[in-house]
Amino acid sequence: MFPESTSMTVALVLLVIAAIFIVRSIKVVPQQHAWVVERLGKYHATLTPGLNFLVPFVDRLAYKHLLKEIPLDVPSQICITKDNTQLTVDGILYFQVTDPMRASYGASNYVVAITQLAQTTLRSVIGRMELDRTFEERDVINSSVVQALDEAALNWGVKVLRYEIKDLTPPPAILHSMQAQITAEREKRALIAASEGRRQEQINIATGEREAAIAKSEGQKQAEINKAQGEAAAITAVADATSDAIRKIAAAIQQPGGDQAVQLKVAEKAVEAFAQLAQKNNTMIVPGNVSEVAGLIGTAMGLLKAGNKA
Repeated sequence: MFPESTSMTVALVLLVIAAIFIVRSIKVVPQQHAWVVERLGKYHATLTPGLNFLVPFVDRLAYKHLLKEIPLDVPSQICITKDNTQLTVDGILYFQVTDPMRASYGASNYVVAITQLAQTTLRSVIGRMELDRTFEERDVINSSVVQALDEAALNWGVKVLRYEIKDLTPPPAILHSMQAQITAEREKRALIAASEGRRQEQINIATGEREAAIAKSEGQKQAEINKAQGEAAAITAVADATSDAIRKIAAAIQQPGGDQAVQLKVAEKAVEAFAQLAQKNNTMIVPGNVSEVAGLIGTAMGLLKAGNKA
């Protein structure tokens, strides 16, 4: 009985020791992690993601590092600008472990080191700027902090990726004066915009009146041109008709009996003229030489008789 129980105890102890050996010798490293191994108190290797084997009781996992990008909140602090104005500044820092061995042995606590260096660098950068520039040149401040941190963090196995200022808070009195300045500037812009609008309105009105006057004068000019052209065309038409009539009369005179017809027409017109002058306002008008009228009438009667005989 006793020898069997002793053998079972020994077997159980050996099984427990074997399990401990297996547990301490097999390590599975997750993705984006790096584990630093020390052998007999000295750096030995850096375990990569996957299955890894250690020598039990000889190798020891000393440090575990996350290789992802890590955000680090930098506590707010008071900075003094170049024009002796206090600013409360806080920001956020993004870094990544690039060398697990340096991150393990380069600094006792690289997170605290990065935080303190970020604060001191930020105070130095803002101290070289005036208050207005700190609000306008945030990108310059961020890049300056990143550059200073990146140079120092190389010995710590850390890469500083970027730094962003979350808030810049001046004292209440400075903030009130800044708001008053902004209000005055906006009112100034509003007045300028209104005056520019009135100026443009006057320009538009003057331009419209000028264009209307030009269009009216052009219309009058074209109307005068059209009227002159119409009158010229009428005169030309009358002249053409008169010349045509004269040509026809001349052609008719050249025919046989044309002279007598002309004399008859002249006599008729003379008689008609004397008849119209005979009375005017109930007054009888008598020609000075009555014999001339009688001669015209006799000539006309003779021409009519000759025409009847013909």
